Amino acid sequence: MANIKSAEKRIKTTKNKTELNKSRKSEIKSYIRKFDIAVESENFNEAKELLKIIDKKLKRAAHKNVIHKNAASRKVSNLTKRLNKKEAM
Repeated sequence: MANIKSAEKRIKTTKNKTELNKSRKSEIKSYIRKFDIAVESENFNEAKELLKIIDKKLKRAAHKNVIHKNAASRKVSNLTKRLNKKEAM
C-alpha cells in the first residue's frame, strides 16, 4: 500500500477510471450483440440504427483513450461490411 498522499490519490483515481472504462467497453459489447441479433434476424432498419449508436460510442471511447482509434475504426468497418453483405443477399 502507498504511504504518500499523492500515490494514494493516484490509486483511487486509477480505480475509478478503470471502472468507467470497463463499463464503456461493456456497453459497446452489448450494443454489438444487439446488432448481431438484428442482422441475423434480418431486421436491417434496427441494425442500421444500432450501427450509428455503436459508431458514436466507439469514437467516444477512442477519444477518451479507452480503445485505440484504429481498433474503433476497424470494428465499425467490419460491422458495416457484415450488414451490407447480409443486406445484399
